[in-house]
Amino acid sequence: MERKTLFSRIFVKSLDYIEYIGNKLPHPATIFALLAGSVILISLVTHLLGVSAIHPVDESLITVNNLLSSDGLRWMYTNILDNFLRFPPLGYVLVVMVGIGLAEGTGLFSVLIRSLVLSAPPKLITAAVVFAGVVSGVAVEAGYVVLIPLGAMIFHALGRHPMAGLAAAFCGVSAGFGANIVIGSIDPILAGISTSAAQLIIPDMVINPAVNYYFMIISSFVVVVVGTYVTEGIVEPRLGKYDGNTEKFKIEQLSAPEKKGLRWAGVSMVIFLVILALTIIPSNGLLRDPETGSVLHSPFFDGIIIGILLFFFIPALIYGSIVGTVRNDKDVMKHIIKSMSGMGSYIVLVFFAAQFVYFFSYSNLGLIIAIKGAAGLTEIGLTGPLLIAAFVVLSAFINLFMGSASAKWAIIAPVFIPMLMLLENPYHPGVTQAAFRIGDSLTNLITPMMSYFALIVTFAQKYDERYGIGTIISTMLPYTVILGIIWIGVMMIWMWLGIPLGPDGPLFIN
Repeated sequence: MERKTLFSRIFVKSLDYIEYIGNKLPHPATIFALLAGSVILISLVTHLLGVSAIHPVDESLITVNNLLSSDGLRWMYTNILDNFLRFPPLGYVLVVMVGIGLAEGTGLFSVLIRSLVLSAPPKLITAAVVFAGVVSGVAVEAGYVVLIPLGAMIFHALGRHPMAGLAAAFCGVSAGFGANIVIGSIDPILAGISTSAAQLIIPDMVINPAVNYYFMIISSFVVVVVGTYVTEGIVEPRLGKYDGNTEKFKIEQLSAPEKKGLRWAGVSMVIFLVILALTIIPSNGLLRDPETGSVLHSPFFDGIIIGILLFFFIPALIYGSIVGTVRNDKDVMKHIIKSMSGMGSYIVLVFFAAQFVYFFSYSNLGLIIAIKGAAGLTEIGLTGPLLIAAFVVLSAFINLFMGSASAKWAIIAPVFIPMLMLLENPYHPGVTQAAFRIGDSLTNLITPMMSYFALIVTFAQKYDERYGIGTIISTMLPYTVILGIIWIGVMMIWMWLGIPLGPDGPLFIN
């Protein structure tokens, strides 16, 4: 018991130290500007040193693009604006804020939270927030943009620390990449890349999008249990009592107009979802791919952010009309503008974050790190489950430097899928893909390279302007460490039991 207490103290002190150092750093926007500047200098040094790598797919030579060369300077000068405008979270957040702003302004969010708090068992709130985050992985933008701030609001309304709610939701949303109860849009993308890699060894092999489905379902419960434990057992005790000035929702019984408004808002939401379903369920649905009839690769998913906007906008408009917070078009615009007015700091932060991410991508530094990391792991000589565990760790490490999951898998899959298929006891490509998804999920929580990291910092600063990158990393690190250990352990047990990972997803190739 004493050893456990000593270890706990050391662990908490380490997190405090990480937070202290992290928050002593300059403003997050300044940090991203400095990181972008560092990438420029590192690209020069590594270019002069001749750092390079051989691409595992086409065997082309990958060299560092020097950002201080003539081509590099021209690229920066002509792309800084484009970097900012095409940074995915910027457009997603601003568009969704139209719907969220109306939902907040009309009071719909407030009454939903009060209804949840009044009806849900307090002991299940944390688990519900984590689970909602996992399920939101089907539409990633909804999880990061909507659920994470909502988790903070719910905890705050309950008198709990809002950062704990933010952390619980963030844990679920991030893990939704490797754990879920439904097949999402990322699954066919990964399966397609896995198929191409597998066909280097078996030309007619095809990996289906549900190849990891059984493992994903079990992983969902693992994430919920571990996320709940870490939130309530480590994160909340460390955060202590919230003493900020942010006004929290008052937990009062719903009035008759509020109940009526909530009821009709729910009806409008159901009607909207039915109409939306009719655009994709019929074989000739409007939002299916008009050529292939596909749903996963279709206008529906390409424009899912508009669906999310309407999902909030329509019920909020109905609710506001009933309770009197929306009387005319001016009220609608007032609520939206008020919500948008608080996005100034986020827009500034995104400008510099986008430069860092795209400078790093242009330099090829992330690509070279990924290739050399993969080569290093193959030289270690591990086999069996230990190789799979090491591959999870490698994927988590690479994720610290590259944000796009599909881009990473396109680099890693052609190396490791054939390698594991050529072992004496050959692993099915689905095993390699599942291990990659675990590693990628784990470090999304702590890497500034993750596209939505700047947004998470902005959400946290709503409750305390002193919160910065150090706060986020120190708060989320326990999830990465503990979930990583347990998740890898679950996969080792799964492999020991010999259970298929999903439909047509055996562990080994016959």
